[in-house]
Amino acid sequence: MDWQDVLDTLVRDRGPALLRYGYLLTGDPGDAQELVQDALVSVLARKARLREPAAVEGYVRQTMLSSYIDGYRRRRRWLGLRHLVASPEVSDDHRHGVDARRDVVAALAVLAPRVRACVVLRYFEDLTVAEIADRLQLSDGTVKRYLSDGVHGLERVLGPVEPAAPTESHLITTRSTR
Repeated sequence: MDWQDVLDTLVRDRGPALLRYGYLLTGDPGDAQELVQDALVSVLARKARLREPAAVEGYVRQTMLSSYIDGYRRRRRWLGLRHLVASPEVSDDHRHGVDARRDVVAALAVLAPRVRACVVLRYFEDLTVAEIADRLQLSDGTVKRYLSDGVHGLERVLGPVEPAAPTESHLITTRSTR
């Protein structure tokens, strides 16, 4: 399989999952799309490494994570002003789910970049502490501290979170009602 076929397969089969991952990191659909595109361009520049779509996806995700953390300072000003932009209305049929997801995204937005990255990798990507430490090149203890800080930050916005909340839907259902 040549590099073009690998990228075509990756975008076709895993593109939506990559966009969701980018959205969890950035909290904005446009930023998520840009993050995926930038990561794919970076991967394309290293086309000699492209062999299997599954291996390339991991490389793209790592590139997205690094880009998110590195680009935080550049986006800091926008994140401070983003709340001034009105979001499009959503139909009432799914209002509760949409509101809950917005609450989770808002809660993630208050976390520092590395804390947010640790929370996304642990609770949305279901990685172990050791895997997160390896990806972010941190010690296990630092990852545990970031996860603890992240859960406390989420609880300040969402209300108490049950101890083992491994998925997005679980975090959404455990938020307190206001």
